[in-house]
Amino acid sequence: MTNLAPTIPLSGGAAIPAIGAGTWPLDDAEVEAMALTAFELGYRLIDTAENYRNEAGVGKAVRNSGLPREDLFVTTKFNRKWHGDAVGGVENNLATLGLDYVDLVLIHWPNPDQDLYVRAWEGLVEARERGLVRAIGTSNFKPSHLQRIIDATGVTPDVNQIQCNPFTERAAERAFHAEHGIVTESWAPLAAGNGLIDDPMVAELAEEHVATPAQVVLAWHVSQGLVPIPKSSNRERLEQNLAAASIRLGEMELQRLSDLTNPDYRAADSDSFGH
Repeated sequence: MTNLAPTIPLSGGAAIPAIGAGTWPLDDAEVEAMALTAFELGYRLIDTAENYRNEAGVGKAVRNSGLPREDLFVTTKFNRKWHGDAVGGVENNLATLGLDYVDLVLIHWPNPDQDLYVRAWEGLVEARERGLVRAIGTSNFKPSHLQRIIDATGVTPDVNQIQCNPFTERAAERAFHAEHGIVTESWAPLAAGNGLIDDPMVAELAEEHVATPAQVVLAWHVSQGLVPIPKSSNRERLEQNLAAASIRLGEMELQRLSDLTNPDYRAADSDSFGH
């Protein structure tokens, strides 16, 4: 797989690019244009979901990219209505995307109120066995949710995608992931709209690295083996975000960013929220 960003091996044998392009809340036309630009710039990981309502646009961009399918890493997610029929959920993802397989499918939220996420995980394991998907994972699962599906099936997720950034570094979740060989993906990696990239200390680090504040925050993720999924449809910003994968921060710099933890910025509680 050719990619301007390095890749991280997954426990199931695949490899995921170290930074990706997010797609919410773009519509099909917007996401197709953005994805084609991203692929041209060197992105190889694109992240969508059934609930984003733009899988068709992502699939069209993949087909029209001119790149070999095996060079691209497409991630999607199915929602709570498929927890009792995950294979059907993946088949629905594929039909909307217009693709023969997906590189990574995630259970979007555990939705413990309906108590079907173990069954959903069993279905994802089956979908991988059928060749519909190359890697399987979860999104917004807590360690307790993860432990339950591992105990029930003996199969560990390749990835858990969680809300993660210096304002909420999710140390306990990441420690569990590391212990079990689960790669952490970060949604809301920049805590957009909450002042993270406007912090004076972030600006200071950016000046030292001849980078933008957003690049420094993305480098915080990549330097620790996290896979950030920033979203932008602006070509210059897309290019800057991808270039952040080559910035390496020292331990002291990483800690300074981690110390920005903001108690007023809270990750969504997946025991009470989901879709």
